[in-house]
Amino acid sequence: MELCNAVFVITGGGSELGAATARVFAEAGAHVAIFDLREDSGQRVATEVGGQYHRVDVTSDAEVREAVAAVVESYGAIHGAVNCAGIGMAAKVLSHHGPHPLDVFVHVIRVNLIGTFNVIRWVANAARENPTNAEGERGVIINTASVAAFEGQIGQAAYAASKGGVASMTLPIARELAAFGIRVSAIAPGLFDTPILGQLPESARASLGAQVPFPPRLGKPEEYGQLARHIVENPMINGEVIRLDGALRMTPR
Repeated sequence: MELCNAVFVITGGGSELGAATARVFAEAGAHVAIFDLREDSGQRVATEVGGQYHRVDVTSDAEVREAVAAVVESYGAIHGAVNCAGIGMAAKVLSHHGPHPLDVFVHVIRVNLIGTFNVIRWVANAARENPTNAEGERGVIINTASVAAFEGQIGQAAYAASKGGVASMTLPIARELAAFGIRVSAIAPGLFDTPILGQLPESARASLGAQVPFPPRLGKPEEYGQLARHIVENPMINGEVIRLDGALRMTPR
């Protein structure tokens, strides 16, 4: 699918991986709609890329449905989504404070997994109305998993479960939406240079980057955006979870 003049929703587009993807897509000529809870950063990125901003809680049926409808009304179509909205919380199953707080586990699953599924279903519902291109495509959906889906570390039970769910649902959804000409894939990033890691001392950041076999550094958000662009533009990438981690394999801690 050509990105030029295509319309893409990017959740979590106000920062980090989502913002970088918005910039890459806009540079390729796409129309970008940012879905984000943070109005200041979401609006700033939308203005930067000449797109739209919608304040959306991805876990809300009504908010996602209404925002998708607003995008279709503005641009006439939606051709896909890149799901970058997500949270990370660390807690041990058993600690000196007691068992893992159940509400924390539920919250992480709700945002990372259920929120992703919620956006998939409404974007796919809109994309199935598109005319097909020469490859028979109507849309492309890209989800964000994580290397934690495969090598979750101690304290990552909730996060690993949520990202494992994203990875696991990629193939069955891709198989189902194939009937509508909609491709579905996922990217599983490793250690990336995001504001969360940016809060660490430089020595800690360097230590994390050195864990990556090659290149021995943290990933750059724009590298995620570049892969997302390639997935959109390569019609044979479907139903796949692609690791973007420099051959990193996480240790228990």
